[in-house]
Amino acid sequence: MIQTMKLNKLRLSPINVRRLPEEKLQIPQMAADIEARGVLQNLLVTPAKKPRGTFEVFDGGRRLRALQRLADAGTIKADDYDVPVMVLQADEATLSETSTATNFQQLKMTPAEECRAFQHFIGTSGDIDAVAKRFGVTRRFVEGRLRLAALAEPIFEALSSGEITLDVAKAYASTENQEKQLLVWNNYQNSYVNADTIRRVIANETLKANDPIAILVGETRYIDAGGKIDGDLFTDGNDRWVDPEIAHRLAGEIMEAEAKRVGEETGLAWIRPIASNYAHNAAHGLYRAILRQPDLTEEQALRLTAIDERRSELETEMQDESLLEEDFKLLDQEDDRLIQEAEAIENRAPVLPDELKAHVGAFLLLTPQGAMVLDTQYYSEQQILSEEPADDEGSEGEDGERSSGGFRIGGPKPSEPSHRPEAVAPGGKPLSSRLYDELAMQRRDILASCLLAQPALALDYGLFVMVDARTKTSSRYTYNSTKYGTTIRASGPQDPNTGDMPTSRARDYLAEAHESLDAGWTEHENEVERFEGFRALDDDSKANWLAYIVAISLEAKPGISNEQIPLHNRLASILEIDVASWWRPTSENFFDRVNKGSILSLLDEVGGPALSGRHASLKKTEISASCEKLFAGDTIVEAEVKEAALAWVPNAMRFLDRQPEDVVIEADEAEHDEDDSGGVADAAADSSQAGDEVLEPAA
Repeated sequence: MIQTMKLNKLRLSPINVRRLPEEKLQIPQMAADIEARGVLQNLLVTPAKKPRGTFEVFDGGRRLRALQRLADAGTIKADDYDVPVMVLQADEATLSETSTATNFQQLKMTPAEECRAFQHFIGTSGDIDAVAKRFGVTRRFVEGRLRLAALAEPIFEALSSGEITLDVAKAYASTENQEKQLLVWNNYQNSYVNADTIRRVIANETLKANDPIAILVGETRYIDAGGKIDGDLFTDGNDRWVDPEIAHRLAGEIMEAEAKRVGEETGLAWIRPIASNYAHNAAHGLYRAILRQPDLTEEQALRLTAIDERRSELETEMQDESLLEEDFKLLDQEDDRLIQEAEAIENRAPVLPDELKAHVGAFLLLTPQGAMVLDTQYYSEQQILSEEPADDEGSEGEDGERSSGGFRIGGPKPSEPSHRPEAVAPGGKPLSSRLYDELAMQRRDILASCLLAQPALALDYGLFVMVDARTKTSSRYTYNSTKYGTTIRASGPQDPNTGDMPTSRARDYLAEAHESLDAGWTEHENEVERFEGFRALDDDSKANWLAYIVAISLEAKPGISNEQIPLHNRLASILEIDVASWWRPTSENFFDRVNKGSILSLLDEVGGPALSGRHASLKKTEISASCEKLFAGDTIVEAEVKEAALAWVPNAMRFLDRQPEDVVIEADEAEHDEDDSGGVADAAADSSQAGDEVLEPAA
């Protein structure tokens, strides 16, 4: 029988099954609903043992907490508010079972039902804020549900029937344009795609509100110029500017004005604005200035001497065994500060000589935060060599070239780039340095995986590197890890910083190999015990450890250069590695990373003009998705086309056993998009002048 009780006579029972923190129980929303409509469903209570006359709520805890929240806010009075309850008396186990059953049988509204419900309420009252307050949710939440309710009908029906998730529906609703929603829906509804992919496709040819260009321009200036914004109610900072050409024009005007101001202020020959955080691509064909550190001042030299003397004193003081731990820590901290100070002096920034300012320029960059900063690197259109000043300083040289103080202006210009085959995409465009780095690491992982099965070869390789480097018998090289292609004398390889790497079969294989090694000896506490434990392993276990440690020592590429390691290529020839069986090109690891022209050239190479022609009118994202299937063998095509596609890998992934010795490349680090023209600069000019160069060709 349902009756009423005063709120101040009720308290939460310890057997109530709702144990989540209040912030996860949506108590504010429940309180707003009760304030608007009252308690619509009775609470289940049982008499409390103490104090007499009170009752414990074992079902309805959310409603009780919401009522108490209203009482604390002064909206209702706890000693005067009547709460509908049903009193049950039973043992604790039965009451707990009842609480569980009532909660278990509740069925939450689906997102689609919520959308239609809010649409009905707004259609009735027209007041979004009032509806939000009434249900205890934010205005943004209501607007988001209304946006979902306005999805194109096939997409909303898919949400209602559970064919797509709420996240995918929100991705479609990132634009209000139902035509664009349906265009994407018709292309992707029959294949599995995640919400990020849907957002990426919808966002094509738009500009994100948190893009550096958008931040620089500002929403007000963009709208005043006629730009429109497609709001994303589900992801903060993901609104889309649907007129990117307006934003780019405004950004260009802003950066041009700033470049003019900076040029006048610095006195440099030129300042070129680029809407990027990297200048490498724009610096194609230019010479990069190599500036020297200024000499130590007398004051700096004296300070370094004082630091050395003080650190010697600290070392002596810290060896005192009677020193308290706190005092030792203070001395150690002082030593750290002195080290940092000495490093700052020794690594003092290079200075651009005044006589060079009229011959060099710099790029005005745009940071990811939308701020304009001047690049710290300087470039010149002419090669500048250091030399002793002529007798008549500043006069013309024998070849009509100008001298300026200790520098010679007008050296040979960079020649047209000559690329190694592994550093270019199909069609001749150079790969970006980041893509080349990733492909180099994945190619290295394949070599490492194959080397695991050949411990004897790994032993030969490792011993050769160690002995050759140790004795320095090589007449051509002194020891350099990039020449040997391994860090076997040191720590792990210094991989290029490319962010998250795509998953690959080779990387998974290396991880599985590590798990299978006999690692019991690693559990000993000190190095002597671990050494003895390792010595006790059988020869096969040691050989497996040797193969693994050699395999994971492999460098991806020699330093910053986009070229291969000849010794790696020789190993791959001995192992007869079939790269195509280990690695296939996908949208993530290749096709999205090169421009449309390169992909069409590749399709022409694999299937002729008929295949490339079928793709020529498609968008870049559509071509990429199609190529992923084709080169995985999942597309129905002619047998010879399928065979060629399954065998193809970019030259950057091939192990080329022989390479020309006189070709040097420097690829730009910026990734090429659909409109990229690409471009890399040549290596430095005549090696006989390498020691004198002040400017080198820019990458």
